[in-house]
Amino acid sequence: MLPGAQKDSQQISEDWQQLGTTIEGVTVREVLHVPRDHGVITEMFRPEWDPTGLPVVHIYQSRLFAGALGAWSCHRRSTDRLFVSQGHVKIVLFDDRDGSKTTGRIMELIAGDVRPCLVVVPPGIWHGLQSLGSIDALVLNFPTEAYNYKDPDHYRLPYDSSEIPYVWKVGDSTKTRSDAGSRG
Repeated sequence: MLPGAQKDSQQISEDWQQLGTTIEGVTVREVLHVPRDHGVITEMFRPEWDPTGLPVVHIYQSRLFAGALGAWSCHRRSTDRLFVSQGHVKIVLFDDRDGSKTTGRIMELIAGDVRPCLVVVPPGIWHGLQSLGSIDALVLNFPTEAYNYKDPDHYRLPYDSSEIPYVWKVGDSTKTRSDAGSRG
């Protein structure tokens, strides 16, 4: 081996499940594309995939421009249920809940065209989204509470907040601030 070469660590299990750090209460349900003679069907949400058991009361779509970063967001009451329907998105989560077994933990995952999944993000989990591809990414959210225009259950921190121990990167350089407008 050439000097400085680094061996890859294990990234997936033998049954092709992504390895990595998890956060208590966050669930990720990978779904399959179903090829048809006329195209492809992909289920985005089924009640049995969501451990909260709460109804879908609101659905909206966020568009992240190619390379855009939307971080950080958090809710006190509402649970987000995110599904990337186009593109590739890095989703980064930070557990800020008192009493959680995973308080202070960071969780990263990639969701999108190739590996579609429903990500259930409980209240108290800060989350950020970064579009990784050369096309816009579309993210659907099926939150447990409809957006309240007069009193939003939505809190923000800048992407480079010292409160969250995570550095966003694009290629080899740190991402400059570009908060893509989204409620989720």
